[in-house]
This record gives sequence, C-alpha cells and structure tokens, in this order.
Amino acid sequence: MARRASAVSLACLLAAGLVPPLRLDVARVSGCLPAAARLARAVPGATGPRSPRPEDVAKVMGELKSRLRGVAVPVRITVPTRVILLTDGRRRVSDQAVRAQLDVLNTAYSGGYGGVDTGVRFKLESVSVKENASWFTDPVGAEKAMKTRLHQGGAQTLNLYIAQLSELMLGFAAYPYWYAGAPALDGVVIDWRTLPGGAMTNYNKGFTGVHEIGHWLGLFHTFENGCDVPGDGIADTAPEGGATEGCPESKDTCPGAASDPMHNYMDYTHDRCMSEFSQGQAERMHEMWAAYRRATDV
Repeated sequence: MARRASAVSLACLLAAGLVPPLRLDVARVSGCLPAAARLARAVPGATGPRSPRPEDVAKVMGELKSRLRGVAVPVRITVPTRVILLTDGRRRVSDQAVRAQLDVLNTAYSGGYGGVDTGVRFKLESVSVKENASWFTDPVGAEKAMKTRLHQGGAQTLNLYIAQLSELMLGFAAYPYWYAGAPALDGVVIDWRTLPGGAMTNYNKGFTGVHEIGHWLGLFHTFENGCDVPGDGIADTAPEGGATEGCPESKDTCPGAASDPMHNYMDYTHDRCMSEFSQGQAERMHEMWAAYRRATDV
C-alpha cells in the first residue's frame, strides 16, 4: 500500500531555509516494502499502515467482473486533488513544490517519461496547511485522527497528505476496494522529502507520489505474489519474484517469463529507474475507478 518503504513526501527545499533531514538509504515499502522494510514490519509488535494481502489480487479480479456489469468504464479520468500540507511549525512544503509534484503526476500518467498515456489526469482543487507536530512526524500512528479531521470529498477526490515518515517508509495509500468500509481513511500520504527537488536521496523526483497514487487508483505492486499466478493481476506486466532495489541494469527473477518490469512505477526502484505504466495497468485503473470510485466523467 505504500511505495518502497513508502512513507514520506514533503519537499525539503534548501531555498526555503529548511534544515535538510539526515540522509536515508531507504528501499520502497508497500504498503510498499523493500527488503529492509519487510524485515522491520516482520518484527513482533511492529505497526504500520494497512497493506493488502497476497490473496486480495484474485479477490479484486473476481469482484471486478460482477461490479462492472452494466457500468460504463470511463475513457478519461480527471481526479480532483486536495493537497494537505502537514507541518510541525518549522518544516513545511512550498507551494512551488506542490505545483512541481502535480506536474510530475500529470507527466507520468500521460506517458511523458515513457510507457502509455493512462488517460488519468490530476486537477489541483486546493492546498491547505495544518500545523500539528505529532501528525507531521507520525502520520502512520496518527492516521485515523488526522484523516478523520482533515479528509474531505467523496470516493473520486484524492486527498494527498504530505508529512514526514520514518526511514523505512516513503508513503502509503488506501486502495479503492477499501473505500466503502472506511471512507474517511481514503487518500495517500507521502513524505515531503520525496517531492521534486527534495532531500530524499534517490527518491526525490516525485515518483513516490506517482507510485502511491497508482495504489489509490487500484494497482498492486508488480511483484505481488512473486512468480505465482495471478501476480499483480495485470496481463502485460511480467511476473516478478521480488521487489527491485536500486537501479540494476537488468533483472529476471521468474523462469520462463519475460524480464522483470523494473522500470514500472509500481516496483521499488530508485526514481531515476522508473518511467512507465503499461497498457494493462491503464485499463485496470479505469476499471477500478468505475467499480469502486464510480467515475462520472467519460
């Protein structure tokens, strides 16, 4: 549900006079977990954001068939986006960084860095600031209180919270099939240091937002279920034995299958190695929107 060791997303702009955080070598968490994060999450008593279970892929694929009967799948989706900037009173993302993040989202989802045009675009509806030191530094532990207080809009509105996560996480997201059970908890949380130009080394091109919002739109990790069927549930993303760390020249972990989709936004590579969504992923986003978010724009 998170990206990489998904967790933070405030853009730490030196020009704004902010003190840069300590350098963190993090992998992506999933609800996005890289190797280090997986180990941390396995510690007894460890807590973290809600994550999907491996069996959820098959479950959602089955539900889609029934939910899409008689439902028009939109050709285009414009997502109203509310950005909520958490701050401790000292550290805060600039409006310029927010605009840069929205530009990255629209470029990535239009295929501007590679891959297909998904037909999804993001329209900035509002930017608000909330000063709360405990929410800023622990958006996982404070998730329920924070979102219950700040969340606005329905299933089609993206609430994008920007705060500071731990060294094992860059961000986390709610999946569309969770919405009915917990509408107030819908949305995406990213670390402010992952925004374009931020201080998170290897993860500061804004692709944590791209990855986490991919989950919000219904995509699982490309390495979901490893080499086992149904994988991530997308026919044109090759099965992948495990998350990719760093930015290797190539990677092939499942015998008899194509090379791993390591350049896909839904893997865990460094930002410089990410560049694409597949056609199947684009179609799945639209199906999930129609099935769980009830898009009206076609």
